[in-house]
Amino acid sequence: MTRDHGGLTIGEPMARNGNGSGTGNGKADGAARKPITVLIVDDERTFGEALEVALDREKDLRVVHVATDGVEAVASATEFRPDVVLMDVSMPGMNGLEATRRIKQCDPEAAVVILSGHDDEYMLARAVQAGAAGLLRKTQAVGDVVSTVRRVHRGEAIHDEGEVERAQRRLRHRRDVDGDVRARLERLTPREIQILEAMAAGRQPEEISEQLGMSPNTLRTHTQNVLTKLRVHSKMEALVLAIRHGKVATVDLTGIADRDF
Repeated sequence: MTRDHGGLTIGEPMARNGNGSGTGNGKADGAARKPITVLIVDDERTFGEALEVALDREKDLRVVHVATDGVEAVASATEFRPDVVLMDVSMPGMNGLEATRRIKQCDPEAAVVILSGHDDEYMLARAVQAGAAGLLRKTQAVGDVVSTVRRVHRGEAIHDEGEVERAQRRLRHRRDVDGDVRARLERLTPREIQILEAMAAGRQPEEISEQLGMSPNTLRTHTQNVLTKLRVHSKMEALVLAIRHGKVATVDLTGIADRDF
């Protein structure tokens, strides 16, 4: 892994210091405070195990399990009742947001932090709505992860209130836009959907006319109706909307813009 502003990032070996803490702030030997228990969830086992090694070097933290999918995460949270869950968001099957919702339903006291390896301007809002305490990038330094675990365990906010509110406004706007697009797509007739499917499959206008039993002029009329209903200016834009919202499954956009419908 790389170094981030001089700090170790997740997956990079950490050298032990005199008190066995990766941060240099380990508990005094005489302290008998109960360690903070942590459940790690990541479908990349190497990443999860590297994070486990890093956290286990902290005297006040104890990793109880490393799960590799959402189903195992929910089962492990029920079994171990961890104080903090570090949850990968992108996993096959049950994703991290759904796993977070289920964990919070069975254990509202568990603090969940979403780990994301991708830039997504809506992820913070989605994480908070799922019940998570917040979001961490996988590229952040190990010290940041350790600090975040301690803070959420103490019940402290890890994001500025204004940052969360802005993220939620962006997500609400996105959902409003998506709702409007879905409403426009619902106005398409079965015949217009067939035309979009044929276009996405890479068929030429002549092939579509023959396949659907219509004249070239009728095909052009239907195509223009699609553009008007969807409020777009090109066949490419119409296809992107239809594919993104599940109206069209097949995808072959090669040369679509150049075809004369």
